[in-house]
This record gives sequence, C-alpha cells and structure tokens, in this order.
Amino acid sequence: MNLFKRKAPIGESSVGVYLIVGLGNPGSRYSATRHNVGFQVINNVARVLGITPGKVKSKAIIGEGKRDDKKVILVKPQTFMNLSGQAVSALARFYKVPVENIVVIHDDLDLPLGTLRIRPGGGAGGQKGVQSIIEQLGTPEFARIRFGIGRPPGRMDPKDYVLENFLPNEQELAEFTILTARDAVISFIDAGLEKTMNKYNGSVQPD
Repeated sequence: MNLFKRKAPIGESSVGVYLIVGLGNPGSRYSATRHNVGFQVINNVARVLGITPGKVKSKAIIGEGKRDDKKVILVKPQTFMNLSGQAVSALARFYKVPVENIVVIHDDLDLPLGTLRIRPGGGAGGQKGVQSIIEQLGTPEFARIRFGIGRPPGRMDPKDYVLENFLPNEQELAEFTILTARDAVISFIDAGLEKTMNKYNGSVQPD
C-alpha cells in the first residue's frame, strides 16, 4: 500500500506555479527566533520578487507574484509549527501545485549554523512542521531547504533553544545564511532543484 498517496490530483495546467513555504511560529515574540528562520527567508524572497505577503488564506499569510512566466506563492503558515501541513496542503490543492514545485524552508538542529542542506524529499528528521506537511500532503517527495541552527549548549532543552533569538556572536552568520537561503529559493524557481543543490548545499560564510 502506498502510504504517501496524494490526497488530490495535480493539475497539469499549473506546472508553472511554485509554492514556497517558510516554517515558523506566528506572533511578534517569535519573529527573530531560531525556529523562525523559514519566515525570515520568505520575507527576504518577497523583497527580491516585489511580493507583499499580507493576504490571509487557508490558515496562512501568503503573497502572490510572478518570476518571469512563473507564478510564485509565498507562504507563512499561521498555525503553530506542528500543524503547518494544514495550510500547505490546502494551498497546494487550491493552486494545483505539482509536488515537485513545492519547497519548504525550516530550521534543523542537526546541522551547524551556517549550513544549508537542500534535498528532494525524505523523512521529517524530527521536525514537527515537516512531519505535518508530509502527513497532510500524503507524500514526502517535496523539496526542503534545511537551515542549520546547531545543537543547544549543555543540557539545555531543545524546545527552549529553538525559541530563543540568535546570540550576538551568531547574528552575522545567521543573517548571511538567511540571504543565501533566499538565493537558493530564487535558484529553485529559475533553474530547478538539481542545479540549486549543486550550488548551495554545504557551509556558507560571509566574505
């Protein structure tokens, strides 16, 4: 039995539609936390594409725009992280987005800060937002941009760590990595996943 059967058919007429999803928690108190790097990347992509994410639809803040002849929907789910799939699934079905045109940007404890890992699919790796999206889409075969935030120091609870802001000595690298992830999203739209993986996978460092 296929456990990842899609819940809705994908329309061939929508092959030029891209769903760019940044994960985070809603509310100003979380805006600069490690867990919200997905939202921060979306904000930076929006500036490059001239899109204003302000419309509320399907439990998400979205923005719609164009990149050449491609339609781009930027998404910041407004449920908390572990329910992110509700918004992503509803929007993917509404806009008839092919699963290969979906990319999700999220924080990753298992990668050091300053590292991006771009993959075509796979498991959730303990990231509850990604797990929710897998369950709601009915497939794990969507692209991810994993943004390394590193492990918490000492015996600090990871749940507390991800909800803290980056430390002052981390700020420059965090901001540079956000901009690099932004460029990776633009590359995904323009050039596809394989070229994006080849160019942006690995460690990034400010010049």
